[in-house]
Amino acid sequence: MENKGYLIYEVGILGGNDKVKTNLFVLFVLKRRKIMNIEDIRKEIEKEIDAVKDLKELNELHVKYLSKKGIITELNSHIKDVPNDKKKEFGMEVNSLRTYFNENYERLRDKFEEELLNSKLESETIDISLPSTKVSMGSPNILEKLIEEVEEVFMSMGYDVVDGPEVEEDKYNFEMLNIPKGHPARDAQDTFYIEGEEILLRSQTSPVQVRTMLKGKGEVPVRVICPGKTYRRDDDDATHSHQFMQIEGLLVDKDISLADLKGTIDVIVKKLFGKDVETRFRPSYYQFTEPSVEVDISCFNCKGKGCNICKHTGWITIAGAGMVHPNVLRMSGYDPDIWSGFAFGFGAERMAMLKYDINDLRVFYNTDLREVKNFDRGEISNND
Repeated sequence: MENKGYLIYEVGILGGNDKVKTNLFVLFVLKRRKIMNIEDIRKEIEKEIDAVKDLKELNELHVKYLSKKGIITELNSHIKDVPNDKKKEFGMEVNSLRTYFNENYERLRDKFEEELLNSKLESETIDISLPSTKVSMGSPNILEKLIEEVEEVFMSMGYDVVDGPEVEEDKYNFEMLNIPKGHPARDAQDTFYIEGEEILLRSQTSPVQVRTMLKGKGEVPVRVICPGKTYRRDDDDATHSHQFMQIEGLLVDKDISLADLKGTIDVIVKKLFGKDVETRFRPSYYQFTEPSVEVDISCFNCKGKGCNICKHTGWITIAGAGMVHPNVLRMSGYDPDIWSGFAFGFGAERMAMLKYDINDLRVFYNTDLREVKNFDRGEISNND
């Protein structure tokens, strides 16, 4: 019978003993194509597959058989013209033909794609002898590295790292540190005032210590270090700056002595400058400590023989320290008859300049990568 340009014939397939086992309906395609059955289509596919030479021809073959109007697609779309009791067998034959084509198509596609890739790799080789493009990379800030190192040492000894406001009240920056208004010691810490004589940029991080003691209400021990920015009226040059980083420490407890202070200072300087560095105290004067001392270390460069770094004395001054003044304890809520403590402070820039052999303090604050390239991807230590 004729249906939409297709002819369907019933044919018999002979099995063993020439006995008819089943009937298959084979679809013949007439639309401008040579009449062929499914087995003929399979043979034609095999023949064309063997003749394919590249991806372009393979894709054209895919269009011919599996596009919307392809031969196999049309076979499948006309299964509705097959009697119901033969649809299953017919569908299996079409699916088998489709699978056969797809397997061969994928095999050849992978082959041609691999050949194409290999061809590109051979023709587009990379000359690895050419110099690479150098990408400039930054490094951690030198001061930040030193402060973090100090923090780690003190935290291992049970200290807390605390911070406070940089815009401070005169009461905390001076008065509660035993430096009343009109005291000549204020001249050495002349800072920038924001509002009258009461609001200013802190000239030291000691106000953080006062605030911490006030929170303790004279009842609990205090172990803190206070790193942070401080400000003073000063001309900027190779060794001075209107802004600098200070690291201060405070310990308040019972039965604290200068021996505890010296042992603490000794730990940190050995960590920063080497195990062979010695520490000594010299009498000094600070308004917030009594007694007060200057902290010196033996010169790590010349080992005490004398050089430009230690000004040929064999010793380098690195910090000021002392026992917390009874007035400071009392104003912060601690009874000096029960509690005692020590405090110390040093400039992070000075410590870094000594540790890394830097001659100009302004290196820490400019943006010239040439200045800090020596600190990229590595730690330069005097311990090495």
